Amino acid sequence: MKKTYKLEDLDCANCARKMEDAIKKLDGVADATVSFLTQKMTIDADDARFDDIMQQVVKCCKKVEPDCRIILK
Repeated sequence: MKKTYKLEDLDCANCARKMEDAIKKLDGVADATVSFLTQKMTIDADDARFDDIMQQVVKCCKKVEPDCRIILK
């Protein structure tokens, strides 16, 4: 399953790259992109565990950029 989410308060491109690298290492994630320019994140992950994987993604992002919010709609 591939989904795109809006990000709020992502401060720099370096943080976006760190978030992307951390997300790609998560079990069940096939691919991930985090764009500072568009303030969007795209996750391609295992359908059956997508919600659990997204919880891990949020934790990874908070470690890199505590102020950044992922709009999970």
